[in-house]
Amino acid sequence: MRAIARTAAACLAACLLTPAPALADGGTITLVYDQPIPNLPGKSLKGVLVEYAPGGYSPAHVHAPSALIYATVLEGAVRMQINGGESRVYRALESFTEMPGDFHDVSSNASTSEPAKLLAVFVVNSDETELTTFRPHR
Repeated sequence: MRAIARTAAACLAACLLTPAPALADGGTITLVYDQPIPNLPGKSLKGVLVEYAPGGYSPAHVHAPSALIYATVLEGAVRMQINGGESRVYRALESFTEMPGDFHDVSSNASTSEPAKLLAVFVVNSDETELTTFRPHR
């Protein structure tokens, strides 16, 4: 647990130095950590901080084909739906996993009045630079 907390802290500290692209709703997605995994040649650990404005969302999307993702809500509450399954709200310090090839139908702030933050940690092929591809619902 301490290792996860140290990684999250490093990701958040790096966030202050990394320019963030804006989502259409005013939120941001920021790559805050990128480290090759020494005992897994060709694989990297990449941390992505997603900050949702109140009522904000990410369009439907898929991630890099090799991506295994462990995500933790850092602040607020986030609504998720993957592969057409049940929509679920995750609150601060709750986590979920996305498998390679999963389709992310819904990723949104569950609140219309408070911001939300999510840290997504990717285990991904090091040469994959496009971590998220937005596309219409399938």
